[in-house]
Amino acid sequence: MFLRNITIQHDRIASYNVYPFSIPFVKRTDELKIEAPITFFVGENGSGKSTLLEGIADKCEFNTAGGSRNNVYDLHASESSLGDYLRLSWLPKATKGFFFRAESFFHFASYLDSHPEALNAYGGKSLHHQSHGESFFSLFANRFGQKGIYLLDEPEAALSPQRQLSFLRILHDLTKKGQCQFIIATHSPILLGFPNAAIFHFGEESIKKVEYEETNAYAVTRSFLQHRKTMLEELLRDDEEESQE
Repeated sequence: MFLRNITIQHDRIASYNVYPFSIPFVKRTDELKIEAPITFFVGENGSGKSTLLEGIADKCEFNTAGGSRNNVYDLHASESSLGDYLRLSWLPKATKGFFFRAESFFHFASYLDSHPEALNAYGGKSLHHQSHGESFFSLFANRFGQKGIYLLDEPEAALSPQRQLSFLRILHDLTKKGQCQFIIATHSPILLGFPNAAIFHFGEESIKKVEYEETNAYAVTRSFLQHRKTMLEELLRDDEEESQE
């Protein structure tokens, strides 16, 4: 465990009417205590989980476009506007780690191709010369492992269900020695099932800690698998059919 507490410095925010301060959780959250080596952020699109993750990455001095402290490349709108308003409490402070974001992974892979000497830390093969899912998994399997904090934004985006299960094994192996901490924003009911992980839900109010079975990812997936035919019939009904009832 490294990162212990995240505090939003409300006294420095001039207005909650502009982004990202207009996101509900920012105004209604004072601090977030991190008590598990693996912490998940969940919530609907736009709820702010990625914004907070990027703010943490900024405070860790990681490239907010994706990467570590040593990966320097430019990407439009990659600077966090929330990081300057966060205070992080450490015990001890982690100076190494990585910020993974699925949406800008292509640019990170291109950066590595321009620095071939760095590819050895990622399996020795260009990430562009692998399938999308293979390149994600190559990063997770080869780059993660040093003592540090790892911030992941939707790591399941290109992973098959089987690969997601394999990724759970990576998380288990890396955290069992107590040298790695993960904070992960995800929609995956598979990843969220990791034993003893902390799950924080970003809703219309403040952030709250929830159990696995309380997450929308679990509830919607479970309902679909149990009532697939009924749900699809209701979802795909024509408007004309509905108006006749």
